[in-house]
Amino acid sequence: MTALPGTVSRTGARVERLPLARFTTLGVGGEAEVWFVGHAEQLAEALEAPYRILGGGSNLVIADEGVPERVLRLTGPLAVADLTPDPALSDAETVVTGWVGGGVPLPGLIRKLQKLGLSNLEGTVGIPAQVGGAVWMNAGTRFGEMFDGLHTLEIVTPEGRRQVTPAQLSWGYRQSGIPRGHVVSRVRLKLRRAAPEAVLAKMDFADVARKGQPKMKTPGCAFKNPGGVSAGRLIDEAGLKGTRVGNAMIAPEHANFIVNLGGASSADVHALLRLIRERVGVPLELEYELWPGQD
Repeated sequence: MTALPGTVSRTGARVERLPLARFTTLGVGGEAEVWFVGHAEQLAEALEAPYRILGGGSNLVIADEGVPERVLRLTGPLAVADLTPDPALSDAETVVTGWVGGGVPLPGLIRKLQKLGLSNLEGTVGIPAQVGGAVWMNAGTRFGEMFDGLHTLEIVTPEGRRQVTPAQLSWGYRQSGIPRGHVVSRVRLKLRRAAPEAVLAKMDFADVARKGQPKMKTPGCAFKNPGGVSAGRLIDEAGLKGTRVGNAMIAPEHANFIVNLGGASSADVHALLRLIRERVGVPLELEYELWPGQD
């Protein structure tokens, strides 16, 4: 028997019907049944019906009518990071950590790693994601990506859980090779020992390079760079910077970002995405994930 919104499931997961806009960096999205799961039993129960996993809410545009599936949020033990070095796998240069939950916010994790003098993931500084989602899409910047610092991934499906290594996945630019419908519940990190001030210097360098990005509500970059060419430059050359549909706008600071001016709808954002594709002379692949599906 499934849990009703506003109740607790048989394994203790909290279930509520909520607007998804509150969980996204863009700030748009209709309602859905949200499950807050904190351990393996709750996650297994939540996966018994059609579901979606929602982490930090970046890189995501959700329809104004919401989605029909239950939406999972990782909390409790699945949002905790054990950064203790594993003595069997760590040495004077390398640290393999304990398990880091998929619900751990990435920005806070990067700051903790810096203070501990642990390097490999500072290139992801500033990405407003949770660990599970960042791993699933191999989030990153031109300074680094999530797979730079992964040792082991725990992946959960309705059929059970398994552990894999990066070498077992066909990962690459902005993709992990993990099939859709699989949840990254936890990971172990593989990091290099470094002076905390050296890690901080790399973070500052990467952060300065991001200063030109918009500060308003945004999912992040809209399109992947085609063939190594900057998607933002192509959109800018098409004369689209500052173009507005409703309360959504192509950011004047960086043309590969769409921002919410306040009260934007998902329909506004989709209209801008279609306009960009019509006006730019090369095919563009979305970096955003669209719920409930692609246009």
